[in-house]
Amino acid sequence: MSSPEPTGIVELRVLDGPNIYFTRPAVKLTLSVPQWLEGSEDEAASAAARAGMSGSELESAAGRLRPGLPGTEHRRRFVSRLAAHVARSVAHAAGTNLAVRSRPGPERDQVVVAYPWRRRGAAEALGRELARTFADLLSTRVPFDALVHGAAGRLSAVDPGSAPVVPEPAIPVIAVTGTNGKTTTVRALAHLARTAGLRVAYSSTDGVYVDDRLVEEGDYSGFGGAGKAMAQPGVQLAVLETARGGILLRGIGTMHNDVAVVTNVSADHLGLHGINTLDQLAEVKAAVTKITRPRGWDVLNADDPRVLAMRRTIRGQPWLFSIDPDHPAIRTALAEGGRATTIIDGRLTYLTSGMRPHALLPVEDIPLTLAGVSTEHTQNAMAVASAALGIGLPEQAVVEGLAEFVLDPETNPGRANLFELDGRIVVADYAHNEAGLVGLVEICRGLRPPGGKIWLGFCTAGDRSNEILHAMGYTAARGADHVAIGELLHYLRGRDRSDLVERLRAGAVDGGATEVPVFIDEMHALRWMLERSKPGDLVAVTALIQRSEIFALMQELGGERVGPRRVRELARQARQAR
Repeated sequence: MSSPEPTGIVELRVLDGPNIYFTRPAVKLTLSVPQWLEGSEDEAASAAARAGMSGSELESAAGRLRPGLPGTEHRRRFVSRLAAHVARSVAHAAGTNLAVRSRPGPERDQVVVAYPWRRRGAAEALGRELARTFADLLSTRVPFDALVHGAAGRLSAVDPGSAPVVPEPAIPVIAVTGTNGKTTTVRALAHLARTAGLRVAYSSTDGVYVDDRLVEEGDYSGFGGAGKAMAQPGVQLAVLETARGGILLRGIGTMHNDVAVVTNVSADHLGLHGINTLDQLAEVKAAVTKITRPRGWDVLNADDPRVLAMRRTIRGQPWLFSIDPDHPAIRTALAEGGRATTIIDGRLTYLTSGMRPHALLPVEDIPLTLAGVSTEHTQNAMAVASAALGIGLPEQAVVEGLAEFVLDPETNPGRANLFELDGRIVVADYAHNEAGLVGLVEICRGLRPPGGKIWLGFCTAGDRSNEILHAMGYTAARGADHVAIGELLHYLRGRDRSDLVERLRAGAVDGGATEVPVFIDEMHALRWMLERSKPGDLVAVTALIQRSEIFALMQELGGERVGPRRVRELARQARQAR
């Protein structure tokens, strides 16, 4: 059996914390296996039989292994199972009973093998020996036992190396993940904890904070941010933003959490790190729910079917939240000893055993919800209340904290920050993907003054799929009267500048836009909209990288912040005008 490309290692990635494969540190080994995939069935079956691979699911009536035809998905899955068998065989010969999981890889000619590790050097060496043994099994006639024992002998001479450094938390931990709303939820939870008198540290895409003080600036939504937050002196609670990239590239930065929150799962960053579908993305997000302590709580968005489905595999107790108080999953969760948060008679309410309601405060009085205008932010408020109560904060502190947390440039910069300028409402929001843009359009429509027009300047990074780029343009045009594109030249991420603009523009044209001007950045798009709009209009801009410049412009032009009372007035006026 021959192939122009030999079997070999594509990537050997050490995951320092819990991950999508195991609830402890693991190695993810990606192998290129074109020889295994392109050869004849007889050769593949013969090699697998020599390795001692058997099992009723792999045998025909005659007892012969069935690898599947060359190039088929059947063959790829067969090869991934065989690679796991070889990994276990090598580890066993080296004196270790190893848990191994495998799956088809991100590319057609790849498979992935994952296994836990206790010593880094030994784990990396095992990956290399697995690749060597797997290649030799097909390309040589050396007996499998000899290949395995040779690998075991080489492994015995390897320096075992260092142990994992993922911390076992000494303080309560809340982990927050999801596609949208993570940072807002983290900041709000930290505010509620401070309201309860706790010293709290949190990690986010903006940095690591202790109470209101920034101690480390940068994107710390991954492994490193968790460790830095938990290591701050005197901290009584850690709230950790846990992003997709961190989970995939290094693992989760803590061995356990006491409460896990999953806000939602929507299309974003698909096609990166082997995550190509929403279901695969949901698997990544679900990792935080598998390390929740058994008596802790897993707070899940029941309005998102992929998040709700996580309930089947969580380690903690279920705490669901839903806009719909009659959601069937709420009844089921309560019957099984769980809890839920919803809206009853306009009040944020949590439910305990026997459907017993505990009303907190009116949704309209929670600034985070924008007077109930924003579905996404209302869900964030429910997630925040659920997690805060789940971690043990007093109910009164939860009520006070929700009533005080506002979406202003200091408390929650870049997330639905509102200004009033020359009779116009201006919204700056971090709507960086399709779902975020849908949420921004909902806010614009819910706060638009009667008779006013909506002006929307939007942008995004280049690492979105063509379909997402088109959908963002379409969403913007369908939701606004006038649209503009602001480029992000430092975030093309490998995509051609003109291609990115044209795909966004094509979506907007399909959505009904007749004029789609393009500007070099967000600020130029905002200035154009302010010049063209009229008093009574609403102007919105996606503030991805220039939010500080946008805030400075509002101050320079005399823009006034829109507080909770004015938001309620705008929301009521907009509802009455419909």
